[in-house]
Amino acid sequence: MAVSKEGVERAKGGARRPTTRALGEAAELGALAHLQAAGLVLVARNFRSPGRGGGEVDLIMREPDGTLVFVEVRARAGTGHGGAAASVGWAQQRRVIFAARHFLARLPVWPPCRFDVVALQGDGGAGEAAELVWLKAAFDASGYS
Repeated sequence: MAVSKEGVERAKGGARRPTTRALGEAAELGALAHLQAAGLVLVARNFRSPGRGGGEVDLIMREPDGTLVFVEVRARAGTGHGGAAASVGWAQQRRVIFAARHFLARLPVWPPCRFDVVALQGDGGAGEAAELVWLKAAFDASGYS
């Protein structure tokens, strides 16, 4: 399967379909637009903690009240294995929390924080948009050291 610069794969028979990276980028942009429309302000995108085995936070947003919101964005076409929201398991939560701690370590004072998940369910086929679900406080850092 060949991948073009535009983020499109060519499968057998020459059919074109977006790459996983392109789909993920589109999901993040959709989530970002939704959160901004709800009044949150973008602080950082795709923040990565240093070193091997680190984590990444898809979006870091700030609520109008100052709460820092670490957002994991997930998109799934099907509902197998619980769908998009259920795909944020304990290992992924641990990686997000790890990266969030690295981000917070750079700040002189830690603001109130929250870990949200924005799940996009469905493939957007037949002219329909994927269903977006915003799970506020989807998980917390207790129990992760």
